[in-house]
Amino acid sequence: MFLIASWCLRLIAAAILLQTLFFKFTAARESVYIFSTLGIEPWGRILTGVAELIAAALLLWPKTKVYGAALSLAVICGAIAGHLTKLGIRLTAVNDNGELFALALIVLACAVAILVMHRNELPLITNR
Repeated sequence: MFLIASWCLRLIAAAILLQTLFFKFTAARESVYIFSTLGIEPWGRILTGVAELIAAALLLWPKTKVYGAALSLAVICGAIAGHLTKLGIRLTAVNDNGELFALALIVLACAVAILVMHRNELPLITNR
């Protein structure tokens, strides 16, 4: 059951991270709006996309899942901070009724759960 739960959490987080890459890497209107509002277009959009791609790959590779969860957590905390400070929860300019914020919260929950479940695999904790 533990293994199934771990895989489900990793697949959910990776799927969300991967599905947003199309929008970031093709400079979709929504992504350009978000990163322009944050003042980091285009480099922030591209670097965030690369970080999300790496995080998803690490999540899906069993030996690196904790690193993927940690990177996912870092990236998604940035996204949530952007929503709470400059963007807002609902992005009315791009017809988003809070879906992107909800997806960010799901990735956050999955990443935290993965890190808690696999805390014995974290280098800083294992070495103690």
